[in-house]
Amino acid sequence: MRLHLTAGPSEPALLDLPWSLPLEEWPTDRLVAYPRGISRHTVRFVRNAGTVYAVKETSRRAAEREFRLLRAVGRRDIPAVEAVAVVTDRTTADGSPLDAALVTRHLTFSLPYRALFSQMLRPERAQRFLEALAELLVRLHLAGFYWGDCSLSNTLFRRDAGALAAYLVDAETGELKGDLSPGMRENDLSIATENITGDLLDLEAAGLLDERVDAFATAAEIERLYRDLWCELTREEVVGVNERHRIDSRVRRLNDLGYDVAELEVNTDETGRRLIVRTEVVQPGLHSRRLHDLTGLCTQDRQARRLMSDIRAFQAAKYPKGEAPSQIVVAHRWLVEVFVPIVESVPKHLRGKLEPAEIFHEVLEHRWYLAEDAGEPVDIEAAAADYVAGVLVHKPDEKAVLGAEVVSSEAVGVEPVLATG
Repeated sequence: MRLHLTAGPSEPALLDLPWSLPLEEWPTDRLVAYPRGISRHTVRFVRNAGTVYAVKETSRRAAEREFRLLRAVGRRDIPAVEAVAVVTDRTTADGSPLDAALVTRHLTFSLPYRALFSQMLRPERAQRFLEALAELLVRLHLAGFYWGDCSLSNTLFRRDAGALAAYLVDAETGELKGDLSPGMRENDLSIATENITGDLLDLEAAGLLDERVDAFATAAEIERLYRDLWCELTREEVVGVNERHRIDSRVRRLNDLGYDVAELEVNTDETGRRLIVRTEVVQPGLHSRRLHDLTGLCTQDRQARRLMSDIRAFQAAKYPKGEAPSQIVVAHRWLVEVFVPIVESVPKHLRGKLEPAEIFHEVLEHRWYLAEDAGEPVDIEAAAADYVAGVLVHKPDEKAVLGAEVVSSEAVGVEPVLATG
């Protein structure tokens, strides 16, 4: 058997996989029953040395190109799957050539869009998918990445404090440039609209689209969402020389969206009575970076914003006279006294249901509803116990999604997908 493997230094165990067999013939004891999105290629999830990988067979040129693109995207902190290896020069035991393989690390707690609803795609869920996908496309364009095949099918989603966060999973049509022209951005957006329409029409044909969801109108919504966010992040703002507070307000709006402002350029116009404000933003993650600096927790950005709010509430309750120590001390005390006990109160067999930060967010939401019903405050320990017993126990296991019910989609000519709640 011949093969050439290009991988990171921590992935030597990949050599143990049966590369001399076509991917469709790999033994079942190597495979993991994770839900798969629609793909033009053979894709399988495999467990090796305690790690789960996605392996895709494709041409050598395509595999090497996508490997380089995903690595470059990852260095820019854009949400995407992590490319860990590309395997070329594969042959069978008798020397027959095999396709190359791209290996990516499975993104824990992520799911394709079809696995995030059980019966029908309803309007509110469709809106969340589009909001997440529009934000991902904006982030890619800010980094100079032209996708060329944006769709729901080419994306993975993770829950993020009640919303969704989107991750690039298929970059084989992408191009990484210094800057994208308006024409390239518009073309990418047009492709996204067309592909999403196709995704929704496929669901409609399979009887999985709520009758209130119009495939064409819903897909077109991504254009509005994209343009609104792009405008907010990149537009010039003209203010009066005595309205400098509006500059601070703009920076605050960008921070609320999770974006840091890397550069603020202010010029006067030809009259000298107005200021022209231009902002240059960097990739979002302001809240998640701050939370990580304070606590070491790795979260989505909306989750981090929610947890930071709880840290501030903890500080107000513990230090009512404003005599709090440094924020890092407060955050550490919150982590030890609040976050960790709540997460560890969840029985081990239920911890694969959701990410720890998402469980904590849902406990906070559940506490609010309990307090509203009771008309009085509810302590977080009681809320957590009630949430675990009455809500979490009924949720699907999103870390593995093993043994889920298979929904047939033969009517639209795609692989079966796994349904979760």
